[in-house]
Amino acid sequence: MTSPSDPFGTESIRTPVLTAWRDSPTRFTEDTNTERDLRVGGYRDRLFVELAQNAADAAKLGGRPGTLRVSLVDDELRVANTGAPLDAPGVASLASLRASSKGAGLVGQFGVGFAAVLTVTDEPRVVSKPGGIRFSAAQTRAEAGREGEVPVLRLPWPTGPDEPPLPSGFDTEVRLPLRSDVDGPALLAELDSAAEDLLLALPWLNRVELDGRVWLRSEVAGALVITAPDGKTRRWLTHGSLDIDCVWAVQVLASGEPIPLESSVLHAPTPTDERLSLPARLIAAIPIEPSRRRVLPGPGVRPALVAAAAAYPGLVRKMHAEYRPALVPAATFPLSEVDTTLREMITTRLREDAWLPAAEGDDLTGGRARVLSAESPKLVKLLAEAVPGLISLSGPKVQRALAPVGVEPISLAQVIEQITGIAREPSWWRELYDQLLPLLEAHTVSADELGGLPVPLVDGRTLPGPRGSLLFGAADDLLELLAEAGIGGLRLVHPDAAHPLLERLGAKQAEARDLLESPALRDAVERGAEGSDVVPLAGAVLRLAYEAPVDWLGSLVLPAEHGWRRAEELVLPSSPLLKIFDADAIGEDAPLDVLDADFAEDWPSDVLTGAGVLDTFVLQDDGVESDEPEVRDLDLVADDRWPDALRLLAARPNTWRVLARPDSRTARWLAVHAELAGRAPGEWRMPSATTLAGLYDPVPDVGLPDEVLIAAGVRTTLGITDADDVAELMDRLADASREVSPGLAARAHTVLADAEFADDYVPSRVRALDGSVCDAEDAVVLDTPWPLGVLPASRVVAALPGAERAARLADLLDLPLASERVASARVDSEGELIPWRELAAVVVVADLLGLELPEGGVHMHEELTVAHGDASVAVPWWSDGGLHAADTSEGLARALAWAMDRWDDRHTITAFLDEPTAESLHA
Repeated sequence: MTSPSDPFGTESIRTPVLTAWRDSPTRFTEDTNTERDLRVGGYRDRLFVELAQNAADAAKLGGRPGTLRVSLVDDELRVANTGAPLDAPGVASLASLRASSKGAGLVGQFGVGFAAVLTVTDEPRVVSKPGGIRFSAAQTRAEAGREGEVPVLRLPWPTGPDEPPLPSGFDTEVRLPLRSDVDGPALLAELDSAAEDLLLALPWLNRVELDGRVWLRSEVAGALVITAPDGKTRRWLTHGSLDIDCVWAVQVLASGEPIPLESSVLHAPTPTDERLSLPARLIAAIPIEPSRRRVLPGPGVRPALVAAAAAYPGLVRKMHAEYRPALVPAATFPLSEVDTTLREMITTRLREDAWLPAAEGDDLTGGRARVLSAESPKLVKLLAEAVPGLISLSGPKVQRALAPVGVEPISLAQVIEQITGIAREPSWWRELYDQLLPLLEAHTVSADELGGLPVPLVDGRTLPGPRGSLLFGAADDLLELLAEAGIGGLRLVHPDAAHPLLERLGAKQAEARDLLESPALRDAVERGAEGSDVVPLAGAVLRLAYEAPVDWLGSLVLPAEHGWRRAEELVLPSSPLLKIFDADAIGEDAPLDVLDADFAEDWPSDVLTGAGVLDTFVLQDDGVESDEPEVRDLDLVADDRWPDALRLLAARPNTWRVLARPDSRTARWLAVHAELAGRAPGEWRMPSATTLAGLYDPVPDVGLPDEVLIAAGVRTTLGITDADDVAELMDRLADASREVSPGLAARAHTVLADAEFADDYVPSRVRALDGSVCDAEDAVVLDTPWPLGVLPASRVVAALPGAERAARLADLLDLPLASERVASARVDSEGELIPWRELAAVVVVADLLGLELPEGGVHMHEELTVAHGDASVAVPWWSDGGLHAADTSEGLARALAWAMDRWDDRHTITAFLDEPTAESLHA
């Protein structure tokens, strides 16, 4: 019931609440906890937002935009507004923690959000034209008979008769006596920083007054303008309205350029805690939780988001065309579930709706649009007809911005591919080149990307790419000369399309080298010609080569003594090669011919040799992966002219470098195939190489310096370079007519064993340890030293010591090992096992030499004999798993050296056993 002293019937609200608290202490606790949750949780820091949205709802109910005024009076914060005054349902809402009296389309109008006032006061009051109400924590404690925390907003009372009147011109005022811990000026500063957002989010507010500072909201030329107290303004472009449950807004400069947001929050319509990463602000009627912080899960959310996404392209279309990409959501991580959903929906709409400005015609959808990756508005305009779907905007920044909505980037290389084959006037192409050249100079596009740029030619064709084309200039005379030679296909650029860009991309002024490198001329040279076409073509090419030498004219057909031959198959009439090559190498059916003498007189020799005509030996690539060239035509040298050929090779720096370099393949070829005094150079040795005497004969005097002989392969040392060398050396060792010293034989066998080359060839005779030659079937390879006691040296083949080397040599020569041949031999004399440490002479020798005595001992024999075959042979020492030694210095020294793995010291040990004194160290 209401009365003049209680116009809103507050007693009827208090009575059932107090009854419920008395009947159910749990209800009191629940109300206390709920209000605390709202105060410290959902409505913390939302005081002005909640009061402002109540003011906006009052203005809307009143039918005209409203004013919100905030002031601080005697430590009391007062928030006044115009519009519909407080009524009984509103009071009921204020006193309810679970309900609101809001009607459709209202954002506040007193509900649970009023709990925000409890963050600054315990005694809030609301004064309106019909009357006022107050809430009091102290009076609630008294009425409820409770101490401590109580739910303040559950019990309203009417204001007293001494309540100050409303400020003039306002319909409602909320009065909040501030607690002692609340900073009033700081609260005013908080509102000052939030005023613009409140005016933008709440369209039914058009004025906010703050302690004499005024914020205004107005519309100018289709933009929403917020005017700050200092007179400065900020413009916002908006689309939609709360009447359709959705407003999109983005701040813009006076030029219309947007200032996209990097992050924001969903306004529903006041700020929530739902973070967004969209460029524009969304103010929408989306269901939210009572705390107004989060979207309320349920079926109403998605339709609201769908509607918001559908309206977004409308905001974009309101922007000037050049600024529209700025409103495409950037490819970044979403900030919330709402953000994820909205971004996906907006991206889909921007992909399907028409909003992108076409280079020609109507707006395009994101999914059907193409953007030029290079920034060039004039180029876009020029390409509008030629490239369907092209938008008027261009550049990498635009490309990146539009990528999320499916706009296809088109590079200049792709543009070139698309316009290849279209028919345009040469002047159109020149205009195209005008736009492309700055992009090339700015490194926006590379020369490679423009490599296929069409080029109109004078013959009406369009060339796919400038490279190899020729520009008109000082080359007219040369072109006439080449035309006389019958060369078709020279690619000459139409003069109306000639442009510096083409030269940057490989087109050439028609000068000597450029013509020589043109594919048409090269093809004519490679293809060759005969008869009447030969002389003009040859003359034209050689004239060009005189000005700009090139190294590929070997195929140029020239007149020869016996018809027409390629330049690389001709020899100058004055060349020394004519006296070096075999007679059969030059002639009509021979590999080479001689250049026509009359033709040769017309040209400098360096021009002819530059074209490939031979004057001396030349180098050529050997056709394998190597940086080492080879000398050409060595196989044409006459057998008796090799000294002259080698002198010519040594006289020219380029051929001498190839011949003298280490591991030269040319030198290896000469060592086998050249001929000096009837033999290959590799079959001779230098006279000074006496260590090879017997295996190789000294080279006779052929009139060549030593360094040339050595470079040609005459030997100075033993060496093997291939499998043929292996067989050749084995044959020389098996040649009984050669006197080969045992040491040279051992070194030769060592070289054979260590060679990396192998051959199936097996000699029938071999060189033995004593220097003699024996049948291979009677020979063995020495792998251990003791078998020499029973095997004759004339049947033993040996390399320098080493069991692995001996095994390789045995495999190469297909011979058994000596240890295998004597495997059945046995010691047949009596011996006594004596530990090494009990042999006084051995102990003294070990001490003198600083050697560690081995473990075990040796079987000492008065006379050591070994049964081998049908005979018993006296030997100085033996090994059959144990060591045996005859009672001699030689036998004991060999056994000791073997036991200590000091075989090379056996002779030293023998000497010390013969004279075991310290003086022997210095004798």
